[in-house]
Amino acid sequence: MLITRLVLAANRFRQWSIAQFVLLLLTILKLFPPDMAISFMDGVARRIGPKTRRHKLTLTNLRNAFPEKGDAEIEAIALESWGNMGRLAAEYVFLDQLFDFDPARAEPGRVEVSGIPLFLELRDNPRPFIVFTAHSGNFEMLPVAGSAFGLDVTVLFRPPNNPYLADRVFEFRKERMGNLVPSHAGSSFALARQLERGGAVGVLVDQKFRKGLKTKFFGQDVQTNPLLAKLVRQFNCEVYPARCIRLPGNRFRLELEPAVEIPRRGDGSVDVTATAQMLNDKVESWVREYPGQWLWYHDRWHIKRSL
Repeated sequence: MLITRLVLAANRFRQWSIAQFVLLLLTILKLFPPDMAISFMDGVARRIGPKTRRHKLTLTNLRNAFPEKGDAEIEAIALESWGNMGRLAAEYVFLDQLFDFDPARAEPGRVEVSGIPLFLELRDNPRPFIVFTAHSGNFEMLPVAGSAFGLDVTVLFRPPNNPYLADRVFEFRKERMGNLVPSHAGSSFALARQLERGGAVGVLVDQKFRKGLKTKFFGQDVQTNPLLAKLVRQFNCEVYPARCIRLPGNRFRLELEPAVEIPRRGDGSVDVTATAQMLNDKVESWVREYPGQWLWYHDRWHIKRSL
């Protein structure tokens, strides 16, 4: 019993120490201009990332996804992906300053938006709908864009495993992104209630889900969360793809695409498995277009144990 308490205490102290280091680093970043801090973190991540155990998984994922690419190109994509991670950390600190898009302003800023008529139509004709995206570019900007257009979107997010970081992250996101639902056993009911009230929800669909549906991603077997498809089956709501693309000069383009056609069975009911596959296909098309902007260290194919 004593040993168990000591182990738990040691683990809590380790998590607390990591959280304090991360928060200190983010506080220091605030002392610098955004562009300088973002470029600095890009360089740091490109140096540290390849020295971590996750780099082997990153390279394996890339080789499996792009068997036609040579080692040099695979390494270059991996480095860009690590740089993307570093940029995300810095951009998190400066999110308020970086998101400068104003629908009423004619001249371009740091953030440009594609699909403005869709944003306005959804705002002016309220109804339940779902927006899905992936861990590509700075995906944190999408909920901020929704708020800028006056859309009431409840966002499902996965808190960090570190409880000390999770609390700070939740408070930061809540101030800037509106309604938030942490991913847990009861989160699907919270999203369903939002749709039932005529609201909207936003979800990330490229995460590993061990009890998910058997689907394909880059031609390999994966398990995909059926939540979005089941919500569509229950509420018959529209589904819109959205993504963030990094542009040169620390700029961004946010894209809201037209509603996708949901696969249905012969009797008109939603084909849940085919819908999950459709989501994977859409995300794959995005990743193929900008492979260095996706998080390749993520164990999407559940292969880490074999490395």
